[in-house]
Amino acid sequence: MDWQPLILSLELATITTVVLLLVGIPLAYWLANLKRWKPFWETLISMPLVLPPTVLGFYLLVAFSPMYWFGSWLDKWFAIRLVFSFAGLVIASMIYSLPFMVQPIQAALQSLPHSLTEAGLTLGKSRWVILRRILIPNIRPAILTGTVLSFAHTIGEFGVILMIGGNIPGRTRVASVAIFEAVETLNYRAANGYALVLLVITFLIVWMVYWINGRSINTWNR
Repeated sequence: MDWQPLILSLELATITTVVLLLVGIPLAYWLANLKRWKPFWETLISMPLVLPPTVLGFYLLVAFSPMYWFGSWLDKWFAIRLVFSFAGLVIASMIYSLPFMVQPIQAALQSLPHSLTEAGLTLGKSRWVILRRILIPNIRPAILTGTVLSFAHTIGEFGVILMIGGNIPGRTRVASVAIFEAVETLNYRAANGYALVLLVITFLIVWMVYWINGRSINTWNR
């Protein structure tokens, strides 16, 4: 069994999750405090949950393609081509997994009492300091949940990955695509190997979340 697709999947999931964590917390905070147009932005961010992966992948493929204005602009001014590249996979995965990071964190922020923010403002703290020192420590389980869900979801991506990256060994051939190719060629032994490794990884990750969150709840109840 070729281990390269599994390594590439782990690299993609790790990079995507780290970037989403940096982007998702401020975005969730903005949404939690948004007054106008909130349903519109929440719907827009949640679209990857309901859109077929091939639909999202198709429009991203069109957007990234050098044949159209955005992809042409990137190619002309920055010599960047996102189609059939690892960078394109990262950006597509971020868009596809964004709601898995944002929604748990937003829900946790909205559940916190407003008195926490008001107390910080009364003491002259900026909203950034309040978020970093007061709010984030109180929503660590939600951050962990969003992180793990984003990681697990990215590892299991197929439709968007195939549309944007194709099946280029060493560059865009991740484990889910390798499973599809192995099944197509009736190589069920290789497909089972990839699938089993992904099954074990995702089970351990999700189990870790429940275990850590359970310990946190028990600690708070003492």
